[in-house]
Amino acid sequence: MRVVVVWAVSTLTMLVLAGILPDFQLQSDDGDSITKIAFTAAWGAGAFGLLSALVWPVLVRALLIVPALVLGLLVFFLNGSLLLLALRLIPDGRGAANPETAVVVAAVMSAVASATSTALAVRDDNAYRRRLSRLADRRRRRSGADSGRCGPPGTVFLQLDGVGHDVLAHAAETGLMPTVAQWLADKEEGHRLTPWRTDWSSQTGASQLGILHGSNHDVPAFRWYEKETGDVMVSSRPASALELQRRAVERTRDGGLLTLDGASRGNLFSGGADQLALVLSMAARFGKGRRSRAGYFAYFSDPANAVRTALSFVAEVGREIGQSTRARLRKVTPRVKRGGLYPFIRAFATVVERDVVVSAVIGDMFAGRTAVYADLVAYDEVAHHSGPHSHDAERVLARLDRSLALIAKVAEHTPRAYRIVLLSDHGQSPGETFEGAYGLTLKELVRAGCGLPVPRRAQRTRSASEARDAVRIALHRPVAEGEEEPFSRPSEPVVLASGNLGLISFPDIRGRASREQLDRSRPALLGTLANHPGVGFLLVRSERHGSVVLGRGGTEVPVPELADGQGPLAPFGPGAAAAVRRTDTFPHVADIMVNSMYDGATGCVHAFEEQIGSHGGLGGEQSRPFLLWPAGLSAPVAPGGELVGAEQVHRVLRRWLRECSGPQVPLAQGGDEADGPLRAAG
Repeated sequence: MRVVVVWAVSTLTMLVLAGILPDFQLQSDDGDSITKIAFTAAWGAGAFGLLSALVWPVLVRALLIVPALVLGLLVFFLNGSLLLLALRLIPDGRGAANPETAVVVAAVMSAVASATSTALAVRDDNAYRRRLSRLADRRRRRSGADSGRCGPPGTVFLQLDGVGHDVLAHAAETGLMPTVAQWLADKEEGHRLTPWRTDWSSQTGASQLGILHGSNHDVPAFRWYEKETGDVMVSSRPASALELQRRAVERTRDGGLLTLDGASRGNLFSGGADQLALVLSMAARFGKGRRSRAGYFAYFSDPANAVRTALSFVAEVGREIGQSTRARLRKVTPRVKRGGLYPFIRAFATVVERDVVVSAVIGDMFAGRTAVYADLVAYDEVAHHSGPHSHDAERVLARLDRSLALIAKVAEHTPRAYRIVLLSDHGQSPGETFEGAYGLTLKELVRAGCGLPVPRRAQRTRSASEARDAVRIALHRPVAEGEEEPFSRPSEPVVLASGNLGLISFPDIRGRASREQLDRSRPALLGTLANHPGVGFLLVRSERHGSVVLGRGGTEVPVPELADGQGPLAPFGPGAAAAVRRTDTFPHVADIMVNSMYDGATGCVHAFEEQIGSHGGLGGEQSRPFLLWPAGLSAPVAPGGELVGAEQVHRVLRRWLRECSGPQVPLAQGGDEADGPLRAAG
């Protein structure tokens, strides 16, 4: 009956379009009766629907080598071609349209058919459940498995990028995320929520590398300068991400969390999975199985998906333009520029990437994969430019909750049971940018401290954005490592930003520069930085004390003597001293590490790039992400314990995989045995 209804609605749509569009006709030149025209429309709609169902998947599979966004645009022209073919199949040649009109008609008909089918399924929940069950049964029959659920449960890890613990808890309490609220409300079989603490580098590159590969050693920031090669490593660039992944695998001697029957969707790193979609570290590889196209095929094989996503993309661009215009007219502060390509980058993150990743996850669940890890970056991208507590960001959370509800409903019909684990890689701290608060960038301040000329109008510090680089990858545009920080003279400092964490390196000084060397060559620099009101503290090597942390008024504390709540680290809360000590041991720590100020009363920091919601350093909610897990799994840490660092989160997730599926995932040498609290909790 649903097929009949969709066919009837498509027929009516074709009739209406024939009456509106002058270059689209469904009758002979001499005219036809209403009955004849209706029959012609029904024939054309039926032929178009049949061709879409049979020919479309073959076309998409043949075009998987085309860049993702180009394929999304090509969808319309292919759809129009199928419509022209359908019109040629109408008897007596009564259907005709020029190519431009055919594209419009095909897009409208696909959208209407998809909306009608979706509306019917929503109104009949039982029918929706039966359809999912039939899909699952069909897959099981193809694989020769039993009709009932069998085997141990699988695990789906869903990363809500940038969503802090307090933001998620508030969204659940206020009903903004009803699915999460429902999980938390069930005290017996629901989910449990706990915060965890990031490393000093509170950003996706460090956190996700540690979570998926068990080590984020020597990842001091989102981007950093390596003196021995002269390269700027950027976590979201394919070549850099691939190198970071290689280093982590070499250090742990293990492929990653998803080595056995795993799938990685929308991540920076693969986690050792064979099934990949939108994985940046694999984007530069062209070998078989490495093009990360399975997710695109699964999604674009349905032309209605492409049309629906395209319409949502356009709506999201309009929404962003409207929201940014309203903020500008109301003179909302703090505020950053949101023009240029940003509306399209936001739409890619909140619509295209979300839809493709969610579709890939659903496909993995129907395929019965053991472990799936997916990253949804929508909130993080919007919060950077609108603020982590803004109305814009809250609307994104509500839409993400609907995606969670869809995945949870699908889990009821998959060939194996699934446990859904929700987590984030970091939070975000609000605050005006460093430049907005003080009228100069960190790079300008450094140049002034070095006695170098400061340009009257310095180049704006670009924002670190995974979504921006993901768009370039999807378009197959080259992404040059270190392109945002050109430097020609070795005597000039390299100044990089990672949220409210700044990194300063001096190419003319071999190895890690010491405080004494800097005082001799640039005597005003350290004092200028340490005493600036927008700077919280500095980390620099000392020839006498190993390394020291510098604060205002000449405060100097050797790193081994650092303590939480004391000295320059006093405002930054528990764990700050240990985080700084760990980063100080990294081979590629910058000559000067600069953490912005943090106001404990307001929770605000000052980002060194164009972001009013930032992460990357210490201070506030950015260092407090969350972990939400089913009650049937063991607690992450022993009672009274604390979950600290992405590497410890990795060990927790490994333990949960063993609890779900048995000891199938290869263990890193010295893994859990070295982790006392985890062993006690297990």
